[in-house]
Amino acid sequence: VVLRLLCRMQPGSRGSIKKQQQDIMGFLTVNKIDFEECDIVTSEDNRKWMRENVPEDFRPTTGVPLPPQIFNEEQYCGNYEAFFDAREEHAVYAFLGLTAPLGSKVKTMILWTYSVCQNHR
Repeated sequence: VVLRLLCRMQPGSRGSIKKQQQDIMGFLTVNKIDFEECDIVTSEDNRKWMRENVPEDFRPTTGVPLPPQIFNEEQYCGNYEAFFDAREEHAVYAFLGLTAPLGSKVKTMILWTYSVCQNHR
């Protein structure tokens, strides 16, 4: 399983997008969740892939989806706001389509329920 974090890795970039990307990368790193950073600034292929694979229901009403966007392989997980909500609800592993590690405080039923709800939006 490869998580893909589509992001903007421009040196010296500032603002909320950078903070959101750092928040996600920090969480994944601390929890030893492997992920691949896919820069949409230096790679037209990554930018095109992100724009084509964010589901219609999750695109902004005007413009194009902005980073960060999270995918598990080809499966769309969500944007920063969805990640933040999942983290607040202790359901990040379900949000990412991953099995929670043994000893996790999150119960399996909660993970399953969250996963089912995410897939039916």
